[in-house]
Amino acid sequence: MSSYQAVDVTSRPVAPSRQRGIAYWREMDWTLMVAALGVTIYGSLLVWSASRADMASDNDPQSYLKRHLINVILALALGSLASRLDYRWLRAYTPVLYGLSVLALLVVFLPGVGTTIAGARAWIDMPGGFTVQPSEFAKVAVILMMAVILAEKDTNSSEPQDRDVLLSLAVAGVPLMIILAQNDTGTVLILGSVALSIIAVSGARTRWVLGLIGGAVISVFLIVRLGLLKEYQIARLTSFINPTADAGSASYNSTQARIAIGGGGWFGYGLFEGPQTQGRFVPVNESDFVFTVVGEELGFIGSVLLIGLLAIVLWRAVLIAKNADDLYGRLVATGIVAWLGFQMFENIGMCLGIMPITGIPLPFVSSGGTSMMATWIAVGLLQNVRLHSRRNAP
Repeated sequence: MSSYQAVDVTSRPVAPSRQRGIAYWREMDWTLMVAALGVTIYGSLLVWSASRADMASDNDPQSYLKRHLINVILALALGSLASRLDYRWLRAYTPVLYGLSVLALLVVFLPGVGTTIAGARAWIDMPGGFTVQPSEFAKVAVILMMAVILAEKDTNSSEPQDRDVLLSLAVAGVPLMIILAQNDTGTVLILGSVALSIIAVSGARTRWVLGLIGGAVISVFLIVRLGLLKEYQIARLTSFINPTADAGSASYNSTQARIAIGGGGWFGYGLFEGPQTQGRFVPVNESDFVFTVVGEELGFIGSVLLIGLLAIVLWRAVLIAKNADDLYGRLVATGIVAWLGFQMFENIGMCLGIMPITGIPLPFVSSGGTSMMATWIAVGLLQNVRLHSRRNAP
């Protein structure tokens, strides 16, 4: 009798690394991924249309689109990396990431390194004509650092200690003050909403939440009264209250944006056919006012589709925060929800004339490599929280 026996190769155990790979793809939130990818592709079409008239080179009408797509690819790669990071590594090295983000915020003030765009000195010049906006990465760093501090509360207490709340506020306050010095008021508002949301969900005493709201109101009053904001910033922030009072200067952008969106009707003029978009009447409509492109060229139906995709992203992010199996993951997801939700509402609102003009991009849609990268890192972190919760589920 032969000493050899048949071996059933199908019964071999799957290698652990392969098991992890299969679990990674199976347990991802695919609704979130499809919605985020869908709105990114949708946004790329809008950026293409907006950039053809004045941003693309004379020899290549698609040059700006190609640059935008390079940024999208880099963003997807960073998002994938963020989703795969070990939870323990992420928490351990968050202070390093936070320190680097603060250092990058300070670098923009160096002569010959930082550059000013639209009145804000918030960018770093890079080779090849690219720029980096460190404040976008600071949003991620602040969320992670606040989550680390507030999640380390005493096991015998259901709420964080007052000293931990104070430390988390200092963590948010340092980059916030630097960004305020850069004249980037939009990002300051985003970080404020992020800090308030994280502290509220952390279980901190109600007095902290009420105190922060009251402190924010007082701070705005003092900033305006002490002249810490320039006249053009105050004019932009208040122009939505009476948009017809000064249509030639402060509220020009808002007026042109509303003309573009209102002219689109139900179905719009068609992609690449918007008279306001292609006529260069709406400034920076490839970035800050990109919503005017969908309103004018794809109409009400196209706008509802875009808002619907963004709403799905937020809905899945809220579910991930709700189902997180630990406080750290819940706080990270909460910070991302506050960040993306506030930024989406503010950007679309300023295009519709119901919110102040702050110059912040529409997540997943607007051009701008740093914004796109930071947004997809946020998606990766949401997936990371979900995967951690699913793997630890009983």
